[in-house]
Amino acid sequence: MEINYADTMTYYNEIPDGAGEPQEPTPSPSACKSPDLSKWDKLFAMLENSQMRENMLLQYADDIIKVEMGSLRGEILRFVAQYGGSCGAAVETAGRRMSLQMEARLREALQRLNFREDQNAAAATGHSTGNSNTLELLLQQLLSATRTQASRLSKLEGSCFSNPGAGRGMGAEMPLNSKTGFKVPEGGWHRADQEVTAQEAVGPLEGALAAAVTALQQTKAELEEVLRSSRQRNLPAGCETALLFPMRSRRIYTSVIPDVDLSLSSFTVCLWAKPAAVPNRTVLFSYGTHRNPYEIQLLLSRTSALFTVGGEAHLVEARGVVRAEGASEWIHLCGAWTSEQGLASLWADGKKVASMPGVAEGHTLPDGGSLQLGQERNAGGNPSGVPGFEGGFDAKLAFAGKLTGVNMWDSVLSGEQISQLALQGGQGCEQRGNMVAWGVTEMVPHGGAQFTD
Repeated sequence: MEINYADTMTYYNEIPDGAGEPQEPTPSPSACKSPDLSKWDKLFAMLENSQMRENMLLQYADDIIKVEMGSLRGEILRFVAQYGGSCGAAVETAGRRMSLQMEARLREALQRLNFREDQNAAAATGHSTGNSNTLELLLQQLLSATRTQASRLSKLEGSCFSNPGAGRGMGAEMPLNSKTGFKVPEGGWHRADQEVTAQEAVGPLEGALAAAVTALQQTKAELEEVLRSSRQRNLPAGCETALLFPMRSRRIYTSVIPDVDLSLSSFTVCLWAKPAAVPNRTVLFSYGTHRNPYEIQLLLSRTSALFTVGGEAHLVEARGVVRAEGASEWIHLCGAWTSEQGLASLWADGKKVASMPGVAEGHTLPDGGSLQLGQERNAGGNPSGVPGFEGGFDAKLAFAGKLTGVNMWDSVLSGEQISQLALQGGQGCEQRGNMVAWGVTEMVPHGGAQFTD
């Protein structure tokens, strides 16, 4: 059978009839428009974005921390392995050097003290030397304590050197646990417990170190005591204040106003004096009335000490009491007198240096007089206006220096009592007189005189 394709075949590319006629364009559908987002939708989108960024940052930070911690752990292990055994020894060596330096300083202080004692040998007395010996003994004890401390530190250092593995054992290489990332000792943690038990044997070393620290604290306390004693040497016998007479002047003196009458048939006057210079006659303590301005006088004259009762005719003198080149050292002076047999004695630094009978025998001190420190009243005027006095002060007799511990009793003290008062390192200022008491009886400075520490 034959088929005629020409009749049946339709060519799709053929233009049908009327194709040339203009046709209206087919309208295209409108473009897709996104729906309007509410403010809540926008807020949720921002939160999602910020949370995503936060997660990224946390992940990045976690990675950095892991890397840095691993690096730091490796550095610490290397440091412990290299220096773990020597750090303890270095610390102990530093402590031993410190103790040696302290010992050297104490030796230097002792040498200075001995040198000063040699310089003051001419003016030194028994009690001042005893005080210096006490201070030297204290320094010797401190030196012994530092030597003991140095010995302990040396033993501790030797123990550390003899057991070097105690420090380096921490840095020994151990296998790494794949689960935890930490090194585990060979043989497991049971063996590690045994190693910890072995390390507890270092306890005696720690005990020795604690003992060394205790010795250091004790040494510090003793050094503070030495410093306190050194400061007290500026004012002897536990005195807390002193009267300062800055220069020799007729206007500079101190009036003493006792609370009781000074009508006495016996007495003892004691004081500490530190003269700046003694070129000639210098008055320390003076009591007088309008009839006799020289009832009691305690004076210095160059290298001598003078004591009078009832007038200058009754004079007790002791030579070589004061240093020829001046003072700069405290000296303790006492004058004692009784009308019975007129026995008068002069004491310097706790020792009786002069004594004389027949001094104002049977005399009684009159009341109503004037008592001064650092000056004496004479016949040149009446600056204080006391009725019956025509006397004034003389600059040539004025005292320049310091006075402290001025006391007066209505009896003659025994030699032992005076010796105790003269101890420079003692507490003589606490033993106050019943007629004039230092720190209790009113004392009024005049001119440039003043109380000082």
